[in-house]
Amino acid sequence: MPDKPWFLYLIECQDGSIYTGITVDIAGRYAAHENGSGARYTRSHPPKRMILVSTYPDRSSASKAEYAMKQLPAAEKRKIADTSPP
Repeated sequence: MPDKPWFLYLIECQDGSIYTGITVDIAGRYAAHENGSGARYTRSHPPKRMILVSTYPDRSSASKAEYAMKQLPAAEKRKIADTSPP
C-alpha cells in the first residue's frame, strides 16, 4: 500500500507575508491555521488565502522542497504561485 502523498503549501497572510509549510491534510491544516492552532507564525499573521499547493510522494521530498521554498524571497514565492496551475 503506497504512502499518502505530502503537500507543500503557501499561505498568503492578511498582512501580505507568506507562510510555507508541509502536510498530508491540506484542508485540516488550513483550518488549524485559521483557528489559531496551526503554527505560531499564523497566530500573529492570520491567513488570508492558500496560494499554492504542490504534491510530493513522501515526507522527505516535501521537506526538501519546503526548505528550498523557504530560502526564496516573498516575491519569488508569489511568482511561482502565480505560474503554477490551480
